[in-house]
Amino acid sequence: MQIHFIEGYIQQIYLVEYPDRLLLLDGCTRADVDVVCDYIRNQLSRSLADLKLIVVTHMHPDHAGGAHILRMRTGAKIAAAKIDGHWYSGIDGILMHWSDIILALWVAGRKNKARKNLWYDRKLQADYYLCDKAYLPEFPQWQVLHTPGHTDRDLSLYNQTTQQLYVADLFVKVRGQFIPPYPVFYPNRYRHSLQRIQQIKPAYIILAHQGEIPFGEIDFARLEQLAPTEPVTHWRSVKAKTKKALGLSKPLKIK
Repeated sequence: MQIHFIEGYIQQIYLVEYPDRLLLLDGCTRADVDVVCDYIRNQLSRSLADLKLIVVTHMHPDHAGGAHILRMRTGAKIAAAKIDGHWYSGIDGILMHWSDIILALWVAGRKNKARKNLWYDRKLQADYYLCDKAYLPEFPQWQVLHTPGHTDRDLSLYNQTTQQLYVADLFVKVRGQFIPPYPVFYPNRYRHSLQRIQQIKPAYIILAHQGEIPFGEIDFARLEQLAPTEPVTHWRSVKAKTKKALGLSKPLKIK
């Protein structure tokens, strides 16, 4: 097995190569579809049909945005967490979907990337919905772990042979420091997910926006200290900024 680290639009792409098949650890952005296909054809000299499985760790644009198109081009199956309903459901979900795409474009701008079309279906149609501790179809070396907090359906993927653990956006590295992601919808679940990773003690942690890091270099105690005690979400941020701008003396009611 070899993991190929590919620079994506706003995140790292992790393409796992086996002699007879390929695994994509996350669904990328829509802007990464051609990058993945070109890499398979030109760098690996393999058929697109060798891509057998695409995991969507959660529904944000840089993790789910390319999944449906990649499935159409390659015939690969899509796997996601077995969680009831869609993340972007209802009117609030539509607005949050738009805001997440805008946020992804803002991140691309900060990285001096050209603006690209990141639109994708807000409702994922997966082929496999996986329970906690299940193993990936066709890739039994990889165990699925439910590690919610960032959203309600975050997945981490653990290779027990190599002791590599892909945690997607469970935390990020900013200015040399590991910090919780934005948003964190479920603070209690988030802390539990951090504790679960510590109990596993993998040799390496793989982050969606940083690369592979030795487990011992991560200060989990500091991460837990920085973790919010209340949800940190789009709407709370907007309401807090509105309150500050208007100079309101009474706190806004936040549902």
